[in-house]
Amino acid sequence: MNPTAPSPEALRLIRIGHSPDPDDAFMFYGMTQGKIPMPGFRVEHLLADIETLNRRAAVGDLEVTAFSLHAYPACAKHYKILTSGASMGDGYGPVVVARKPMTLEKLQANRGQSPSGLPAGRQGTVPKIAIPGAMTTPALVLNLWAGKVHTVEIPFDQIMEAVNSGKVDAGVVIHEGQLTYSGLGLQKIIDLGVWWRDTTGLPLPLGVNGVNRNLPETIQRDIARLMRESIAFGLKNRPEALAYAQEYGRGLDRARTDKFVGMYVSSWTQDCGEKGKQAMKLLLQRAYEGGWILNPCVPEFAEG
Repeated sequence: MNPTAPSPEALRLIRIGHSPDPDDAFMFYGMTQGKIPMPGFRVEHLLADIETLNRRAAVGDLEVTAFSLHAYPACAKHYKILTSGASMGDGYGPVVVARKPMTLEKLQANRGQSPSGLPAGRQGTVPKIAIPGAMTTPALVLNLWAGKVHTVEIPFDQIMEAVNSGKVDAGVVIHEGQLTYSGLGLQKIIDLGVWWRDTTGLPLPLGVNGVNRNLPETIQRDIARLMRESIAFGLKNRPEALAYAQEYGRGLDRARTDKFVGMYVSSWTQDCGEKGKQAMKLLLQRAYEGGWILNPCVPEFAEG
């Protein structure tokens, strides 16, 4: 034992929350598995689905956490967005799937109506679309594309089965489901990342990582730097980081894990840059203008 090393109690505790999927696991590998120096810090690693993290971010109890950009207005008083660690779809993103081809008009069959207010006997005619949580960015982008539709919240890893079984008419698939839905015989209605790029010319910002505003500014900058170094470590040591990320792939083989990580741990993830910041600002602006968030929100960033 190094007699000069500080005791664990003397180190600042940094609790990191992220979702159990390969890209988050890959980018946090260096930080959570002791692969990069973390002087002055000790890390606790917490895993939860993104909607749970969104709701937890709203109370601001973690030092570092992933959350959906859609959830940022609800947690902006607690967090700044780290410029490293964003998951952005550059011409790809969450996919709306169904058992058979469906038109946008079919999904909009209840436009302007509340499903609970439909006359008896018409309830079954309203198309139901599964989303992975009301505060997730895929749910927001679905609404920006389709307008008011009847959504049902289902855990992200159960959406494809819900579509396949007929429990819902369509679903928004995220994480590894974007690569595996066709294996269940499901049909793509639209790739929301393609729609966003064609509409705006920008990448689609989905999940981001935040650092708690209660931390001293110097610590916030340290964490921003460590986040960037953790991503760089994974990219430099890709085989071992991929082996770790594959543990979170829910059936993805090595090749598809590599493909998925490559989609969402990219140059945008290392540093979102001005164009990435612009995409985040625009998405939140469109959300406000469409009435999907109550108040205007301009993201504030932490860099190191």
